[in-house]
Amino acid sequence: MSVQQDILMRRFIFQRNEDVSGTSGTGIVAEGIQFTDGTVAVRWRSMIASHVIYPNMHAAEHIHGHGGATVLKWLDPVREAS
Repeated sequence: MSVQQDILMRRFIFQRNEDVSGTSGTGIVAEGIQFTDGTVAVRWRSMIASHVIYPNMHAAEHIHGHGGATVLKWLDPVREAS
């Protein structure tokens, strides 16, 4: 896997509009970062917080998107390293 050295890390949140599982509630349920190699770290904002690492954003959204009930919102624009 090659690293995209020209692109910086990006922060994001998962905004849950409907709690499909009845576990996480609604609103901002997780925060995270996507690293330059595409790896994604997610930290869940709950009473007993946890974190998980995914190989890419597609995998994180596929598992936690619940068919559109949870939306990815980028906090940072795509930025190039100087």
